[in-house]
Amino acid sequence: MFACKGARAVFACALIALPALAQDRQAPDHSDASRRTEHNRASATVLPIEITARRITSFERNGDAKRRYGRLEFRGGLVLDSPDPAFGGLSGLALDPDGRRFAMVSDETGWLSGEIVYEADAPVGIRNARMGPFRAIAGRTLDRKRDLDAESMALIEGTLARGLLLIGFERNHRIGVFPIVDGIIQAPTGYLKLPTEARRMHRNKGFEGVAVLGGGPHKGSPIAFSERFPGNPALHTGWIWVKGEPQRVAITSIDDFEITDIASLADGGLIVLERRFRWSEWMQGVKMRLRKFSTDEIRPGATPAGEILLESDLSREIDNMEGVAVHRGNRGETVLTLISDNNFRSFLQRTLLLQFTLHDFPARAAAP
Repeated sequence: MFACKGARAVFACALIALPALAQDRQAPDHSDASRRTEHNRASATVLPIEITARRITSFERNGDAKRRYGRLEFRGGLVLDSPDPAFGGLSGLALDPDGRRFAMVSDETGWLSGEIVYEADAPVGIRNARMGPFRAIAGRTLDRKRDLDAESMALIEGTLARGLLLIGFERNHRIGVFPIVDGIIQAPTGYLKLPTEARRMHRNKGFEGVAVLGGGPHKGSPIAFSERFPGNPALHTGWIWVKGEPQRVAITSIDDFEITDIASLADGGLIVLERRFRWSEWMQGVKMRLRKFSTDEIRPGATPAGEILLESDLSREIDNMEGVAVHRGNRGETVLTLISDNNFRSFLQRTLLLQFTLHDFPARAAAP
């Protein structure tokens, strides 16, 4: 019997080919998203993209110098913009172990890669940015919204110079394994075996968070969560692929937030990024929350609530936060990086990149 040991072996167990995706012959749509894709990559090539970055030095929108929020410490952030109409909709994020190279996915136009520039511990700019299209197994460029709607990504092994990525898509629900070479995402080599119940996911509530567990009893295993799985509203539903077979996992839903991404810590614990927005509460705007789950909480049969690290509204520097990744800082500290999806509405929303240090213990109260 084949033993799934090591990252490549685990994913060899988990992969199945989906020829239907490569052979899909339905005519492309003519939506705004399709026109953006055509505008940016008319010849299906990888192109450089100009990105401007304005620094955020305070997480408080009133400029308050506060930096500690329990176990989190604000390191800095960026407001990102570009004249390219294909820039936006960023919904998933992967970083190299040192936090410099990045790859992101857009839910409409393909992928974006580049490097974060730092001064000391703070991000100050973006350089060497490029955009490119998603491809099917056979190599053709994907051009329909239902095939392009990427929402999550994680680095399986290697680096963004040469490695493997997991990318989760919704609408046409699937999770693919994509080689990446020098920041350029290649055609997928295959797809994870989907749980039978995944077909119940709503079209726009699919694989919103994907990660690869960095430690614990299921080290190297993929894990994914639906944004909002139909059924029990008290739980968020996901799956962990144990020796290639998906097993259902769940966490407790709190105050009707929805999952927008997940990231694994080095010990196999999980960071969960959540968002809440209701049209009936539009005056309150969007809200964001980060939760942490320990290694032993993420297992089939458990329904943990985890630890709330941070909950914020628009009184702080947030927007529609949709991506989270974890890396190690220069001193070995754990760093969380968040990215927001501006929904291609730059006149109303912003593309933000935010970074926080995750400390082992909360900040001590100031002496009286």
